[in-house]
Amino acid sequence: MIQIDGAYGEGGGQVLRTSLSLAVITGQAVRIVRIRAGRRKPGLAAQHLTAVRAAAAICQAEVSGDSLGSMTLEFSPSAPPQAGRYLFDVTKAREGGSAGSITLVLQTILLPLALAHGNSQVTLRGGTHVPWSPPLTYVETVYLPLLARMGVRAQVTLRAWGWYPRGGGEAHLEVAGGATLQALTLLERGDLRQVQGLAVVTELPSHIPQRMARRAENLLRRAGLKAHVRPLRQRGVGPGAGLFLTAQYENSLAGFSALGRPGLRAERVAEMACQSLLAFHQDDAPVDPFLADQLVLPAALASQPSRYRVAQVTSHLTTNAWVVQQFGLARVTVDEAARLVEVEPRTGTL
Repeated sequence: MIQIDGAYGEGGGQVLRTSLSLAVITGQAVRIVRIRAGRRKPGLAAQHLTAVRAAAAICQAEVSGDSLGSMTLEFSPSAPPQAGRYLFDVTKAREGGSAGSITLVLQTILLPLALAHGNSQVTLRGGTHVPWSPPLTYVETVYLPLLARMGVRAQVTLRAWGWYPRGGGEAHLEVAGGATLQALTLLERGDLRQVQGLAVVTELPSHIPQRMARRAENLLRRAGLKAHVRPLRQRGVGPGAGLFLTAQYENSLAGFSALGRPGLRAERVAEMACQSLLAFHQDDAPVDPFLADQLVLPAALASQPSRYRVAQVTSHLTTNAWVVQQFGLARVTVDEAARLVEVEPRTGTL
């Protein structure tokens, strides 16, 4: 049983998610201690518990420690990842419901299902656009398109928006099994082609997304960037607002967003998202800080070495590199000075 210290590095849920993904893929049992020890509320929260149960469902794992607040988990797969139809609902993990992120559950099971024999359809319920996790829009417009270059065939469809603190969102994930992952070389991003965005609200007046979109377009065009931001008003179980921007370069994609909250003006939401995008654009790296750590795992499963340059070497990146190496799948080198990530798979480990 592989021993993983959940407090290593950034000490958050990413250690858990990557460990679960690799346990399912390799069939190796894992014991994780001090789960999320670096967080204000340590242990398994609703989205982490749902990720554990989702991973267990697709490989018929034996699990102990799968309860809210648990800081120790033992996870023993008893079968290879199984394709199929699944429903994973974060709202049922805690009494009274939860807006816990479904994108974190999605990231846990995506690669195991992509490697399974057969196609899968997964319904996910909970928070779709919530703080401290990738928005589902980012997964749809940046994460999955870049994984497609590596051979992962998957698409996600948003069926209902779910904001913090109400949640109530739903997404449908389709994954084609039998993937053979290819290496990724992403050292130059090329010229910017365009910026596309979505300014969206639910259960709020229509002038709010219009103001977000107008402010974002003005800021980006003033900086010399081609931009189109679409305002959208949708129905939902509660009020919510956000601005989501995707920068399309010749060789790469990058995503940036900001969420609204009571007392925060629509224009300020737009400014926050645009400031993040413009800071990235002023650099020349092709991989944004949110994607940098998420590429380590698929690169470790590829047939050839991968190399990519990142905008920022984060603790999430170095932590994920460490977790992957605990399973012996690849050698991961992170050159902080050059901001270069090199992932060399060890052939024959799967």
